[in-house]
Amino acid sequence: MAKRPQPTDDALVELFLDMQAAERGAGENTLAAYRNDLADLAAHLRAAGTSVAKANTDDLRGFLKGLAERGFAASSLARRLSATRQLYRFLYAEGKRGDDPAAVLEGPKRALTLPKVLSIAEVDGLLAQARANAENATLPKPVRLRHARLLCLLEVVYATGLRVSELMALPASAARSDQRMLAVRGKGNKERLVPLNGAAKRAMAEYLALRAEAGHAKEKWLFPSFGEQGHLTRQHFARELKSLGQACGIAPACLSPHVLRHAFASHLLHNGADLRVVQTLLGHADISTTQIYTHVLEERLKTLVRDLHPLNDGERG
Repeated sequence: MAKRPQPTDDALVELFLDMQAAERGAGENTLAAYRNDLADLAAHLRAAGTSVAKANTDDLRGFLKGLAERGFAASSLARRLSATRQLYRFLYAEGKRGDDPAAVLEGPKRALTLPKVLSIAEVDGLLAQARANAENATLPKPVRLRHARLLCLLEVVYATGLRVSELMALPASAARSDQRMLAVRGKGNKERLVPLNGAAKRAMAEYLALRAEAGHAKEKWLFPSFGEQGHLTRQHFARELKSLGQACGIAPACLSPHVLRHAFASHLLHNGADLRVVQTLLGHADISTTQIYTHVLEERLKTLVRDLHPLNDGERG
């Protein structure tokens, strides 16, 4: 009886990606990252004379060693290792392999990196400059509309802490005048509610009014574009944000849409919010992800002890 042909590397990887999409709700960006990382793994194994289906632990260690020799950062190595582990765990669970050669692999130690955070004063400066631009009646209407859109983007992300992908994909209905909460579909296709403050609602209303004047009232997306996706891209938002930051004296390297998300979380914690509440608002599945902000909590606790402890006015005898 003839042996069944072994699945190709590409077929095994696609099976894994199908599982990630169907069972774990992985989004397009996550799937693209997995596909890229695993294509690199498959290419290395082919060059070494083996394959995804036949590779052993030493082959996989050779892959990681090759990445290190190519100058990959510890964070990038850790991501490739995670993708490799998950692939082989899946193949073993599905009976495509009789063992899991990635189970004993060890990754590089990663230094704790603190998120880039803007001060409250810097965020206030960005918002003030964006509002001044949006309210400048001497500008042509199309230019004012772009400025109003940027103000709206800033107010919404700073009020809600949305991921940039979630922000870009907001429907126009998110700006209803009676809206107090935004229903957001985030990673893993999970839905959460985030509150809207008055400043965000005002910016949305003003932006939509200018958009209606320009004849774009019936657009599906809150931030429409002529691109393939139909809505503004994260890259476009990032470029406009960096330009605004430069006008406010903030270096481009210190500013991105994700930095505004960090500012939202850090400023909430600094002003007394509970870490679990911030976890819910950010849409983190695991509290350990939110714990990158614990340095903010530590600073706040030090300040409280310094300012409020009764023995801080003098030394004990």
